[in-house]
Amino acid sequence: MAPVSLLLNILWIVLGGFWMAVGWVVAAVIMAITIIGLPWARAAFNIAAYTLFPFGQKAVSRDVYFGREDVGTGLLGFLGNLIWLVLAGWWLALGHLVTAVLMAVTIIGIPFAWAHLKLAGIALWPIGKTIVPA
Repeated sequence: MAPVSLLLNILWIVLGGFWMAVGWVVAAVIMAITIIGLPWARAAFNIAAYTLFPFGQKAVSRDVYFGREDVGTGLLGFLGNLIWLVLAGWWLALGHLVTAVLMAVTIIGIPFAWAHLKLAGIALWPIGKTIVPA
C-alpha cells in the first residue's frame, strides 16, 4: 500500500470509517444467522473490509475483472442484489450518504466524502463485486 493510501486509510478510520465498517459487519452477521442469507453475508464481509480500508482499492464487477460470468454476476446475482437492496442496502447507503454530506462540509473531508459516495453505490448493489488494488 502506498504511503498516501496508508495515511488516508488511517485518517478514514479515525474520522468515522470504522463505524461504517461495523455497520457492514452487523449486516453480514444478521444475514449469516439466517443461514439463507449466507450469500449476502459473504458480499457484506467483503465490502466491510473494503469500507475499513477504501483508499488504494476499488470495487469492480467480477465478470469484467475475471472475464467470465459466475453465479453472482448473472441472473441469480441480480435477484440477490434486489433482495439485498430491500433488506439492507438502502440503510447502509443512507448511512454512507449522510456521512458523505457531513464530511463534505470541510475541505479536508472532501476525499472522505467522495469515498463514502462510492461506498453508497456499492451498498445498493454489492453482489458480483470484487475488491482489487487501484
